[in-house]
Amino acid sequence: MLKLELKETATTPYINFDPTSGVIRMEGRSIPENVIDFYQPILGWVEEYGKNIQPETTVHLKFEYFNTSSSKRIFDLMKKFEKIGIETGTKVTINWYYEEDDEDIFFAGNDYKALINKVEFNLIEIKPS
Repeated sequence: MLKLELKETATTPYINFDPTSGVIRMEGRSIPENVIDFYQPILGWVEEYGKNIQPETTVHLKFEYFNTSSSKRIFDLMKKFEKIGIETGTKVTINWYYEEDDEDIFFAGNDYKALINKVEFNLIEIKPS
């Protein structure tokens, strides 16, 4: 299985999904013009990864901003990882990063944490340097 890496744009996040290390990264802004077209191959990649998952998978989600339609796809992504973890018995950890003063991202992460409760879900505050 190939690594999935997409460069960040003004409307889409940086994506780095590494099947050999089990480290999954998404960061930046998610406001694509067509959210289905953008997220469909990503969700497909996760489906394939679930067939040959690493013993431990860590998902790092670090968004500056995402729109409502992206929030549904981000949730779908997390649900797929949760399902994979449950079905395979492997350890899946989701790390949701938020900046100290970004209440929107914090509250979104808190909402997701309430819904994704069968794998480890961490809210991680990013302190200014």
